[in-house]
Amino acid sequence: MRQSEAVPLRSLPIRVLSDADLPAAHRLLGRHLLEGLFVASRIDAVGLDSRRLGAEIWGFGRGGDLSALCYSGVNLWPVGADQDAARAFVDKARRSARRCSSIVGAAPAVLQMWQLLAPAWGPAREVREDQPLLAVARDPDVASDPAVRRVRSEELDILLPASVSMFTEEVGISPIGPDGGALYRARVAELVRQGRSFARIEGGRVLFKAEVGAATAAGCQVQGVWVAPELRGQGRGAAGMAAVVRVARASIAPVVSLYVNAFNVPARRMYDRVGFERVGTFASILF
Repeated sequence: MRQSEAVPLRSLPIRVLSDADLPAAHRLLGRHLLEGLFVASRIDAVGLDSRRLGAEIWGFGRGGDLSALCYSGVNLWPVGADQDAARAFVDKARRSARRCSSIVGAAPAVLQMWQLLAPAWGPAREVREDQPLLAVARDPDVASDPAVRRVRSEELDILLPASVSMFTEEVGISPIGPDGGALYRARVAELVRQGRSFARIEGGRVLFKAEVGAATAAGCQVQGVWVAPELRGQGRGAAGMAAVVRVARASIAPVVSLYVNAFNVPARRMYDRVGFERVGTFASILF
């Protein structure tokens, strides 16, 4: 059977999706806009072909309808998964050794999947069970920092140390791997080229930064929010985020979202000030 020929979901409860399944995938992701932004942005960019994605998209369905899917690549990211779908994704994942660096998504599905996968995949480096998913679809409640702007390509070397610091603080490990940081540098540079990296830069250093890491026409997801340590607690984060929200809503997508660790009380208060509201709960399993 050629890859372009979709197998009816009633024939197989779970299977790898192909470009023939794009309409069904788009309908499902439209019903789970914020939960599935990362997955939707990847599919919008390159489709469902596993070779172009560098990952597989597993589909789960009942009665011929696609009811859930799971991105299986650097992350394992379920979307729309109830208990049956989560168990099916686990069965698929357990057939091979773990390749992903994290499991991310709606907390009920992620935590169920991890409970079933842990015996086979071994201990996680960290389990973050409560990560509020926040969104705003209106102008911010605070004034924007007028100095926050899109980062220019020639400023990549200025931006990179702040990006490394943010990643290390947030994830707990440095993104500078055996390749000397080449892969991470390329990802940061890609966001700069796409006009999705924002910062306040003064005197050759970054005071505030954030990126839009995933985006579709309907919504986008902010990541990598960072304020220089000596400037924290001065309101720079709220003003910087207000600027990012305004620009993102005007030029990228009307709804801006992000997820944050529940224990990060200062960040949660800052997002509240900007006007973000909680719309769900994510969980992350980090390896």
